[in-house]
Amino acid sequence: MSQIDAGTILPSERMRQQALDGEVTQIHRGQAYAEAGDTFTVDGETFEITAVEERTLGDMTDADARAEGAADLDGYKEMLRQAHDHFEWDDDSDIVRHAFEKQ
Repeated sequence: MSQIDAGTILPSERMRQQALDGEVTQIHRGQAYAEAGDTFTVDGETFEITAVEERTLGDMTDADARAEGAADLDGYKEMLRQAHDHFEWDDDSDIVRHAFEKQ
């Protein structure tokens, strides 16, 4: 277990603020950036990584999308299209879910 930089797990200031507000409780990334038990701090608040799980985009649900700050899976897909040039959704693409809780 180690302390990681908040920007490593939550790459935008908007997402860090959403985590502080309780609107974001997980993030999917293309690879693992942390291990369960690692912690990070945002504006003096400590968060603990509670789970790191390999998945595919096809495993994503509306509940996952809401946990990442989107209204539903369609909104999540649009968020990804806006954030990544030339993004195409592929159900078979490997991703890693990082779930976290405020301590």
